[in-house]
Amino acid sequence: MPGYGDSPPAEVVAMEQGRVAFLDHVLQELGMRRPVLISPSMSGRFALPFLLARGDRLAGFVPIAPVGTKDYTAEQYRRVQTPTLILYGDRDTSLGPQALQSLRHLPGHRVAVVPNAGHACYLDKPEDFHRALMGFLRQLK
Repeated sequence: MPGYGDSPPAEVVAMEQGRVAFLDHVLQELGMRRPVLISPSMSGRFALPFLLARGDRLAGFVPIAPVGTKDYTAEQYRRVQTPTLILYGDRDTSLGPQALQSLRHLPGHRVAVVPNAGHACYLDKPEDFHRALMGFLRQLK
């Protein structure tokens, strides 16, 4: 994502509107129609505004202890109709439970807590993570 890791900062994604447009452009360029958006940690800065603005373009959403959940209101979350699997590791004592507090307002959500896993539960316990993810994906239309 622009501005994260070793990528240079980009003015276009400095504002929320730019991040939504960027992610929309990426999905269009990849030819993705109604993908499931998986959003670990820092990618929440891109995925959450996209979900709120264009969630109808997604078949599903899987936030994994994303940042930025407190930036939106319960009412904003309640308007989203995208099936959601809220995922985090039980050893993630900060971002996981914090994200759940906000994301629990999403209608039609499920929660999966990966046992004995930290913030990067997909790295700590990949089998458990993938089992939860695949179970969710199988239930989508």
